[in-house]
Amino acid sequence: MTLTSFGPANRIKRSAETHPLTWRLRDDGEAVWLDEYQAKNGYAAARKAFADMAQDDIVQTVKDAGLKGRGGAGFPTGVKWGLMPKDESINIRYLLCNADEMEPNTWKDRMLMEQLPHLLIEGMLISARALKTYRGYIFLRGEYTTAAKHLNRAVEEAKAAGLLGKNILGSGFDFELFVHTGAGRYICGEETALINSLEGRRANPRSKPPFPAAVGVWGKPTCVNNVETLCNVPAIIADGVDWYKSLAREGSEDMGTKLMGFSGKVKNPGLWELPFGVTGRELFEDYAGGMRDGFKLKCWQPGGAGTGFLLPEHLDAQMYAGGIAKVGTRMGTGLAMAVDDSVNMVSLLRNMEEFFSRESCGFCTPCRDGLPWSVKLLRAIENGEGQAGDIETLLGLVGFLGPGKTFCAHAPGAVEPLGSAIKYFRPEFEAGIAPTSAVVPPLARPIVVGA
Repeated sequence: MTLTSFGPANRIKRSAETHPLTWRLRDDGEAVWLDEYQAKNGYAAARKAFADMAQDDIVQTVKDAGLKGRGGAGFPTGVKWGLMPKDESINIRYLLCNADEMEPNTWKDRMLMEQLPHLLIEGMLISARALKTYRGYIFLRGEYTTAAKHLNRAVEEAKAAGLLGKNILGSGFDFELFVHTGAGRYICGEETALINSLEGRRANPRSKPPFPAAVGVWGKPTCVNNVETLCNVPAIIADGVDWYKSLAREGSEDMGTKLMGFSGKVKNPGLWELPFGVTGRELFEDYAGGMRDGFKLKCWQPGGAGTGFLLPEHLDAQMYAGGIAKVGTRMGTGLAMAVDDSVNMVSLLRNMEEFFSRESCGFCTPCRDGLPWSVKLLRAIENGEGQAGDIETLLGLVGFLGPGKTFCAHAPGAVEPLGSAIKYFRPEFEAGIAPTSAVVPPLARPIVVGA
């Protein structure tokens, strides 16, 4: 994994003024432990928040900065914090860090946790102070063993330094923090499924309302934020709202910087901290270096497997939520994938839908039965055994599993790339229809789920 600077070809050095998330990174890729972190102004923001700011002022500052969730949904963080109850008699509240990073093609949170564990802890400490939460959990993807080891060590260092535990910084405020490794389920990225899993239940999403801010972990008020989201908090508190907003490019409606990346057969696959509003072309050409010799860009996804495919002409879109929405899909996690011209889109989609089908919690019928149905049809088309009407059936499934049709957002995210692939590359799907097949009415073909 690489992480380069703001400017192409490392022309600009990372600094605290331009790279709030990554300026403390070591060149050798090793973790930054407590002494080095504090030498690089670590926990200064926490000390400021505890000594000079009222709890409600911290919430308002984050809200004014325009910080939005970095896990893919993009909900305003300050607004989410404001949903927590104001009633001082509710003395048991929880802060959860969603570190379940299971989105295919996404690894940004892993880098932060492995190399800057104290940045996440400081972000959670300030957030806990603002939200009056006395206990926090980092719900970590089970496969991230190095991140677990580094986070646990950093938690112990912070405890020994009086930055976690009882009477933090002499303020009378107590905050305990625990690292909880999950069992490796994609659905745990949904905040209420994460809560169920943390409680020892099956990882099914819950119905909302009530929202976690009212009824969360063990029935108590709970706030759930993503790793990268929480890691933005110290810089906002330390350097202020105006500075944070100034980091984004002109035209961007999202503030600050974002960890973005490109994978696939590009010359320089990697991860970079960039201002919101850079174009996909800058990300692809200046940072990822374009396609490797002998390969041509066929299409790309802007932010993980659950986002729609875009064409090369869409690279001029600005990388922020509204900019990507203008070309027909979502920003997602901001880690893009290049698909080269050697890839068959039917095979790619069959592989993706197998993953999404397997990761469904099985709670609601459209997702539980519809995703295996799509896999069955795609496998037949891939093998040249598709029947007339299969493409229409797939498009019908895209509609039946779309936003608002299922219990959570798993299925809509799963079928978004399928719908866009058929839109842009329908001839590849048509090529898998057997020439002698009879016309079968849409949605009439019998499917054996799990076959």
